[in-house]
Amino acid sequence: MNKTNRDLLVLFKQELLSPQAIEETVDWLHEILQTTERLNNLVIAHEILDLNKYKVIHNPLALRNTLRKAPLKPFIFLNCKN
Repeated sequence: MNKTNRDLLVLFKQELLSPQAIEETVDWLHEILQTTERLNNLVIAHEILDLNKYKVIHNPLALRNTLRKAPLKPFIFLNCKN
């Protein structure tokens, strides 16, 4: 993901930070979010609830295909296992 496409609101406890310190913090947050949002990590942490067929799908391949599709069909939900 491109850094310029992400909007982050960062609140600091310190009143005065140099622009370089702020930029380092934003870069650090971007790296953390980028690793968290990878498809492999999302597949590990989620499952599909299909209420049309009354199934819970844990298959990683089916999860990847579902996440790559733009909109989900009605009554098919992405559920976080955490």
